[in-house]
Amino acid sequence: MRIAVLIPCFNEEAAIEGVVRDFSASLPGAAIYVYDNNSTDRTRWAAERAGAVVRDEPRQGKGNVVCRMFADVDADIYVLVDGDGTYDATSAPAMIERLLAERLDLINGARVATNPSAYPAGHRLGNRVLTGLVARIFGDRFSDMLSGYKVFSRRFVKSYPALTSGFEIETALTVHALELRMPTGELPTPYKERPQGSASKLRTFRDGFRILWTILRLVEEERPLQLFGLISLLFAVVSLILIYPVVVTYLETGLVPRIPTAVLSASLMVLACLSLVSGLIIDMVTQGRREAKRLCYLALPAPPTSGLPAAERISMDRAVP
Repeated sequence: MRIAVLIPCFNEEAAIEGVVRDFSASLPGAAIYVYDNNSTDRTRWAAERAGAVVRDEPRQGKGNVVCRMFADVDADIYVLVDGDGTYDATSAPAMIERLLAERLDLINGARVATNPSAYPAGHRLGNRVLTGLVARIFGDRFSDMLSGYKVFSRRFVKSYPALTSGFEIETALTVHALELRMPTGELPTPYKERPQGSASKLRTFRDGFRILWTILRLVEEERPLQLFGLISLLFAVVSLILIYPVVVTYLETGLVPRIPTAVLSASLMVLACLSLVSGLIIDMVTQGRREAKRLCYLALPAPPTSGLPAAERISMDRAVP
């Protein structure tokens, strides 16, 4: 069984060597891949010195790096982790063990801050809001959707159409699992402060709005009837509000003095009907697309299991670079 540890990196010279060494110790025999995303420091040199297989991805953005890693690397189990040194490598064997034992396709590492400064209040609030929004729309399976620490099966990775470019990749990964009804799980994992000399690339408001926009776009793609139905309802309600005084006046006097208002109301009702019909049509197309993705997912083998003890199962053959 081949385990691949995938580490996207951008200017992580201060942390990446420790991350590679920690995962090499926790997962002996696993292949450690570091994908350098146009770093201007010595990230590549530090990763190579620690023994990682280092490759480049010129398109800027974490989503682009993950897309490239999923396409390039062939393994049975994939561990995706940020290269900033904040995630606990010793949690990886337990995450892999549960994925194998329960034949899951995704294990999410829910962050438990070891120090309040490691996980700022603004980030926690934003995570709760965005995770709650996804849970309400697509299904409540995760408490920390935006965690950068995840373990995947091969059939998850090879059936995922990686199309996002930035930090919104975690949202897209979560929705992919929920929409295809994949078996998933979540385990708590310690979350530490960045090592000294390492700086966060996350911008709270900018990236928060990008994630929110991604959620809205995924609603359009995966829940078109809900979106267009809501738009239809809005148009219909405004149309009825506008036409009410016109109808009252007509019933009292037999006249329609507000012709422009009546025309506007009728136009809004037409738009409401068009929106509803559009939602129904797009929903049927989406259902067919979802079924095709599900068939592609099912064509791949399920996560393997073994009768060996846990310690022996984790010490597996090295994946071929």
